[in-house]
Amino acid sequence: MKSFDIIATSAMGLESVVAKEVRNLGYECTVDNGKVIYKGDATAIARSNLWLRSADRVKIKVGEFKATTFDELFEKTKALNWEDYLSVDAEFPVSGKSVKSTLYSVPDCQAIVKKAIVDRLKHKYKQVSWFTESGPLFKIEVAILKDIVTLTIDTSGAGLHKRGYRSGQGEAPLKETMAAALILLTNWHADKPFIDPFCGSGTIPIEAALIGQNIAPGFNREFVSESWGWFDAKIWDDVRTEAEDLAKYDQPLDISGSDIDHRMVEIAKANSVEAGLGDLIDFKQMQVRDISTKKEYGVIVGNPPYGERIGEKKAVEKMYQEMGQAFAKLDTWSIYIITSHPDFERLYGKPATKKRKLFNGFIRTDYYQYWGKRPPRKG
Repeated sequence: MKSFDIIATSAMGLESVVAKEVRNLGYECTVDNGKVIYKGDATAIARSNLWLRSADRVKIKVGEFKATTFDELFEKTKALNWEDYLSVDAEFPVSGKSVKSTLYSVPDCQAIVKKAIVDRLKHKYKQVSWFTESGPLFKIEVAILKDIVTLTIDTSGAGLHKRGYRSGQGEAPLKETMAAALILLTNWHADKPFIDPFCGSGTIPIEAALIGQNIAPGFNREFVSESWGWFDAKIWDDVRTEAEDLAKYDQPLDISGSDIDHRMVEIAKANSVEAGLGDLIDFKQMQVRDISTKKEYGVIVGNPPYGERIGEKKAVEKMYQEMGQAFAKLDTWSIYIITSHPDFERLYGKPATKKRKLFNGFIRTDYYQYWGKRPPRKG
């Protein structure tokens, strides 16, 4: 079976999380800024789309080369085997970006790449002088970094964060891919209790339930590469059957989410029902200062307000202090909080065991990790 150069794109700071997921699927990979690179066949592309929880997209790398002139960009693009991917009726829009490169005009680079591909296809499909672009979609990207051109085709379609369960959301929803990554960066396992005290539309608890029952995050959605003529439909059937077989629907879970806003709690409940997890997650309206539990050795993951909006800062800082006081009683619990607030540790009242720099969208944040006591060894 044909082997492809595959790129799983990632938010900055999450590359190692995506790489671990790729290796868990059985593929050796290398890590670069914002991406994880590996080789695999069409089945690898399908499995990556279905299973990667923290990646943004899965792309095929068609070619990579150096170019400092438009002529060079045109000729080297035209030399690539586009006919292996694009059918005669393919729709192939070209997007682009250029960083620290001689060829800095993105619209010009997009136009030249498009023209080069058309020239190549005219040569290969000899009877065709005009391409209708009325068939399957192939989104091509020209990305130039320090004069190195990378040409890719997106296999995902809608970003992988679009799992298909979000019927409603709040003002600043956390991406599903980021929520999954926050959980994968903890020591949580399905047999431990799990709480999200700022659940909003329920993304973190829903992603935890998907992880806990080993449900493929892309199981209930479609991918653009399913419409490609050369991509055998049986491959998609097989990877979905594999996902169904690997799911642990009988795995009991103790997952709860709470929020100060009763409207968000209702949205979270609706989203969990849409995800098929409505009876597995307990959502309720509650302030973070009121959180208490007799359970032990659980995990809390929270994405609280950051206090970046005008007039919010004082209330958020008071809430961080109340959170620290409430959570101080949970000495066996591990607590993970993401925020952009620079004084979080001081307000919370305790330095983190570890912190990790992450970007939540375009906001630079830290992920503060407080590790609880280890449970006693069994037996």
